[in-house]
Amino acid sequence: MIQSNTKSIVSETEKANGDQHDRCHVTPWRIAQIQALMDLPFTDLMHQAQTIHCQYHDASAIQLSTLISVKTGGCPEDCGYCPQAARYHTGVDSQDMLSPDTVVTAAQAAKAEGATRFCMGAAWRGPKQRDIDRMTEIIGAVKALGLETCATLGMLRPGQAEQLKQAGLDYYNHNLDTSPEFYGEVITTRDYQDRLDTLEEVRRAGINVCCGGIVGMGESRLARAGLIAQLANLDPYPESVPINYLVQVEGTPLYGTEALDSFEFVRTIAVARITMPKAMVRLSAGRRQMSEAVQALCFLAGANSIFYGDKLLTTGNPETDNDKALFQKLGLRAL
Repeated sequence: MIQSNTKSIVSETEKANGDQHDRCHVTPWRIAQIQALMDLPFTDLMHQAQTIHCQYHDASAIQLSTLISVKTGGCPEDCGYCPQAARYHTGVDSQDMLSPDTVVTAAQAAKAEGATRFCMGAAWRGPKQRDIDRMTEIIGAVKALGLETCATLGMLRPGQAEQLKQAGLDYYNHNLDTSPEFYGEVITTRDYQDRLDTLEEVRRAGINVCCGGIVGMGESRLARAGLIAQLANLDPYPESVPINYLVQVEGTPLYGTEALDSFEFVRTIAVARITMPKAMVRLSAGRRQMSEAVQALCFLAGANSIFYGDKLLTTGNPETDNDKALFQKLGLRAL
């Protein structure tokens, strides 16, 4: 009965949401619909996700992004998962902004390894104008290499997104992290609307949106459904949706949280694919903690993008040779 009911839910909303990037009005996803998907028998959910994935994407192709921290540590926020928050003792030292030459060298190396998008993160609550000035120089230099550019710099004030766009920024990452109801359990120094306001600035400037969340922070399945509903109901939904598995770092408040079951993570990937069919769904932080079999299930569930390279902002990531070997085993290729 669950399977029959959920199939009708998908059929009613899939056409509207599948064409979301081409329309001003879409049928919103209800949290109950998304939770019904999550409650499906695992094989039924995987079948639906893979069917939709094959309808909109080449299921054997994976987009590769490389992430670098251009300014590390010293962030004034209190995000409970983040080792870069100044208030936590995690062993992450505060470092000044990297020089343009250093960033370009890293981008050249990433391109040589097969990455097509270069993502730059900075540990700020939000950039000052001098930071924007330096970032626009860096973005222009990376863009000149023929790479897609992405930045995550915190909250943006009016006019800053336009400056980043003019410099050649293709994507701006600003995650919602979790559902509105669970958000206060993780972060108190900025509210949910702050994040939505920055996403609106990015959209207004004509920059592609990269927006997802983190699972495994102690949230319920209902909260995970709430996160997916928030993302899927953005108008339009994000072009890139990173789904992160919490990397627990000693010294952060979330260190010691009970680990999320791997199948629950795969379910989250699957419902992201079903509800946002055209998006690139990125298997993001936490891959180092996953077996090859779990990663393969994520690709089967509709993930078609990864962070590529042996380090994310401050935490580890599978080595490129390991990823190449896994792709060969699975018959996957880089976009």
